[in-house]
Amino acid sequence: MERQKKRNLVLLSLTALILLASIFGPEQMARYKDQGMLNEISVEEAEPTAAGYRYTLSSNEKLWLLSECLKHQVLPESELSAMTHLEPSGVDYEDLMGTYAFVVNRQGPSGKEITDDRIYEICNREMAELKAQEILPDGVREVTAASYDAVLYSAIDVLEPQNNLSVWKVSLSTSQQNADKTNRLIDAYVDAATGKIYGFYVRTEVTWEELDPEQIAASWSSYLGLSGREPYEAENPLLETASAYVKYRFPGMEDKSIVVTLGFYEGINELFIKIV
Repeated sequence: MERQKKRNLVLLSLTALILLASIFGPEQMARYKDQGMLNEISVEEAEPTAAGYRYTLSSNEKLWLLSECLKHQVLPESELSAMTHLEPSGVDYEDLMGTYAFVVNRQGPSGKEITDDRIYEICNREMAELKAQEILPDGVREVTAASYDAVLYSAIDVLEPQNNLSVWKVSLSTSQQNADKTNRLIDAYVDAATGKIYGFYVRTEVTWEELDPEQIAASWSSYLGLSGREPYEAENPLLETASAYVKYRFPGMEDKSIVVTLGFYEGINELFIKIV
């Protein structure tokens, strides 16, 4: 009988200890673990997370975006073109802004864009490449900071602002209006990231008859990495003010196309590639 009482007492004691451990044990273990980690620096390797997806515009899409944005700007034109250009009647210019903007980038170049002090060097490098590919005549002179102005622009799809492009516009300075413009670049649009020249106006000593428009268009398309080039017949040839020209169409964005004009103004011998 006495032995049974002792056995029951032991069982009750064990039960009590188990109950106490289940109630206070986890808290004491956590406190002990916290004390061990306090004021200690630990390093734990984490699984690398996937970088956020950023859409990159293709060459065709860049050209299309720039073309759409430039439609809302005063185009770089020669004096002859400016005099002979007739504005279409019935156009409401208040509504021309649409969903695209071509605005001066007043913040200046970012770390990934060509800087002010290098734009002329890069422009000359690309002009040399255009000459090597027989897109520009060999006699065209280099650009300099003393004779040219360079302004950084942003071409932006307002509704889809992730679609944007930074472009330098390099132009013969207005202070050079009375200077000899023979064999000079008049205007050019230069990609602020790659330096590639999208469009240009240039005075030259060659004539249209000496040029090979098809070869120039093919080389320029290859130079920019464009695809899908095909001949394009102007819907209204009377609107074109150049004395000689050919037009091409390229696929752009949203199933829309870009019309590119390779032309020539006789008299002033100005060759151009216009993307609007």
